[in-house]
Amino acid sequence: MTETGQFPKPFPAQLQNAVRSAVIAYAVLGLIVGIVALFWPTATLLVVAVLFGIALIIGGVFRLVTAFSAQELPTGWRVLLGIAGVIVFVAGVICLFHPGESLTLLAIVIGIGWIFQGVQDLLTYSAGSEHTNRGWIVASAILSILAGVIVCTLPGLAVSTFVWVGGILLIIVSIATLLTLPKKA
Repeated sequence: MTETGQFPKPFPAQLQNAVRSAVIAYAVLGLIVGIVALFWPTATLLVVAVLFGIALIIGGVFRLVTAFSAQELPTGWRVLLGIAGVIVFVAGVICLFHPGESLTLLAIVIGIGWIFQGVQDLLTYSAGSEHTNRGWIVASAILSILAGVIVCTLPGLAVSTFVWVGGILLIIVSIATLLTLPKKA
């Protein structure tokens, strides 16, 4: 934290637009997967697991890149992002290679990922970040944590109805993510 109490920029200026693009791509992929799940409810959970596996891999890579590139972030945040990135990435790979056997794990990892995202948003808010509208940061945090808790506490239900429940929650979290984009450099 700087002496003025302002939150330091987590990304160098030259990376900020790349980060915005990655966040947009991740959120758009989430929206597409959520919409597909809602409008094609007869799609098999196998296909949904593969699509979520791809989304998890992208999300894991994004968290890992952030953990290694955001030198201005405190070490604890970078470690948390790195751990979350590895967990999310590995879960995505498992889903791609064993989608049928990993649906419950998939539901739990998605829930944990959303909880981590919500906690990250709350930490960003509490640190006084001015990178985006602070009201949207809190809304995104609450929605992400709530979605994560629902999926983690009811993984069996989430697996059996993930086409609807997961699709709706993914659309909400993706929209919330788009609303928390860092300001342009």
